[in-house]
Order: sequence, then C-alpha cells, then structure tokens
Amino acid sequence: MFSHIMLGANDIQESKKFYDAIFAVLGCKPGVIDDKGRCFWYEKTGVFSVTKPIDGQPATHANGSTYGFAAKSTDEVDAWYQAGLENGGTACEDAPGLRNNGKVDLYLAYLRDPAGNKVCALFKP
Repeated sequence: MFSHIMLGANDIQESKKFYDAIFAVLGCKPGVIDDKGRCFWYEKTGVFSVTKPIDGQPATHANGSTYGFAAKSTDEVDAWYQAGLENGGTACEDAPGLRNNGKVDLYLAYLRDPAGNKVCALFKP
C-alpha cells in the first residue's frame, strides 16, 4: 500500500545521524542525501525520507501519528531503542516491552526523533 514516507526535519544532518543509527540496527544502509538536501533510505519494502518543509516553515511533528518499523526480535527492538537514545532521540511512552492490544502480544519501543516525530520499533513474538 505504501511507496514511501517523508517526514519534516529542521536539521537534516541531525536527523540522518538518528535514522542511520536506528536503521542500522534493522539491517538498513545509511541514508543518501540528494541535490535538494533531502535524505533517503531505500529498501525493498519502501523508501523513508526526511526533508526541510518546502514552505520554509519549521518542521513540526504530527500529533497522534506514529511511524512504525518492523524488527526481527526483542533484542533488535532494544538495540534500536538504545541506538536512538544515543543519537538524538528521546524516550516517550513506556519503556520497551511486551504489550497486548487485546488480540496479540507485541514487543514495542517508542522514541521521538530530533524533530519530535514519534517512531516505533515492533516485533510480533
């Protein structure tokens, strides 16, 4: 259903450092900055990118939005979380752990990226 996700960022290098770190844990290659200053991470399952807003206004996070990334294990979720904290992310919600949505158990971790966007790593045990 999705071809790509593009998030606003106020500092592309700061965001690249954060996303390179959390995506490396998930087995992704570092992002590539194009001639317009946007950064892209290309994977078989889609493209993730960050850009300064084209209207020239500061980037802001979307209240109520979460961008989730698939992990292969609980250890990978924990490593993703730690890499994010060490590279400009901030903790939000509960600590990484097992949660039940009423139907299935999920192992989740949540962070805010340097621009305030809420991101999540998810493993289905």
